[in-house]
Amino acid sequence: MGSGNSYNKKFFGVMDCNNFFVSCERVFNPSLEGVPVVVLSNNDGCAVSRSAEAKALGVKMGTPAFKIAKEFNEKGCNVHMCSSNYTLYADMSRRVMNVLKSIVNDTEQYSVDESFINFSGMNEKLIAEKAREIVYKARKYTGIPVSVGVAESKTLAKVATYFAKRYKGYKGFCFINTPLKREKALKLLPVEDVWGIGWRSSKKLYSEGIETAWDFVQKDKSWVQRRMGIVGVRTHSELLGESVLELEDVADKQTITTSRSFGEMVEDVEQLSVAVSNYAASCAEKLRAQHSFASLATVFITTNFFRKDLPQYSSSALVEFPEATNNTIEIVNSCKKALYKIYKPDFKYKKAGVILSGIIPQGHVQQNIFINKDYDKEQKLNELLDDVNRKFGRGKLHLAIQGDSACKMRREHLSANYTTNLDDIITIVSG
Repeated sequence: MGSGNSYNKKFFGVMDCNNFFVSCERVFNPSLEGVPVVVLSNNDGCAVSRSAEAKALGVKMGTPAFKIAKEFNEKGCNVHMCSSNYTLYADMSRRVMNVLKSIVNDTEQYSVDESFINFSGMNEKLIAEKAREIVYKARKYTGIPVSVGVAESKTLAKVATYFAKRYKGYKGFCFINTPLKREKALKLLPVEDVWGIGWRSSKKLYSEGIETAWDFVQKDKSWVQRRMGIVGVRTHSELLGESVLELEDVADKQTITTSRSFGEMVEDVEQLSVAVSNYAASCAEKLRAQHSFASLATVFITTNFFRKDLPQYSSSALVEFPEATNNTIEIVNSCKKALYKIYKPDFKYKKAGVILSGIIPQGHVQQNIFINKDYDKEQKLNELLDDVNRKFGRGKLHLAIQGDSACKMRREHLSANYTTNLDDIITIVSG
């Protein structure tokens, strides 16, 4: 497989955790192995992660929990439902990523369950050895099954991971390292499953007779640019094995949103204030994680428009910060004030949220000369918040003005925080 020339080639990998949320639940509840399992969204709304067994039954992504209970469980399919436990999933993600970093140096975490790897400079034999080591050690040390795909571009590596996850013969690792393998993979890959295309663009492509990734790359770049712009051209090039996206080329989010539907409708402004404060703090934490600052915040509240028997109201307020910030205290205080401006009594509120926008990179902030701030003190406080919450779970250390979340989500199938809460550690009782 290896060749002398491969040292000069660029190779990128993608490590992807298989059905990550379900896999986290199975690590601590082995009785779920081989059973149809779904993890539900916030407020036990709909399926956001499905085991292979649940997929085989026909449970689709986004299927509402009540529909799963009615259409599957009432027919004896016995789909096990779990409430989303993001504290557990975040900690398990950290453990998997630490295993990855112990094997390869140059990585870039793309999401909670996925990371890009730069294999450039290695020969193909060593790349294959490293990839198989990742698959083996991630499962052994964390219990989480992962798949690794490798190819000459990031997008093509995502294609390789698609097949590594779906075909047992690959044993978790797929390497697209020849034109023949690339052609075969692209002919088998539905165009809507190409990273960077998605279902909206794929509908247009289908109307033009383009059903697979191979059909897509047969079009010339000028045709692609007219229909999909520069992003489409990049995807086209990447699928042909031309490396356009470097490891750092995953764009920071231009808006950051935290919002929730409440388990029970809320009337009290203080309860809403607690919820909005926590959402604002969560947004600030996400902002710092991508080393960015926000210039604007939007706070919104809304009633339940499905309840035709109740009076309806929704409103939002825009906050413009004197200078771009990622400081939790400033963002939380500003969002609380905005809430009080739009709140009206005598309504039952179903949802609230915070949106940060006007996002700029950390090094591009222009300071306001009329503002007197202790920037070092702010930074140290925010670093303390992030460090403690990273170690012990989100929200363990928070501002007093945030209070305790009074707008509780419905979580009827919640697992324990086995890895972050001493009270939840598994105990083994000998017979």
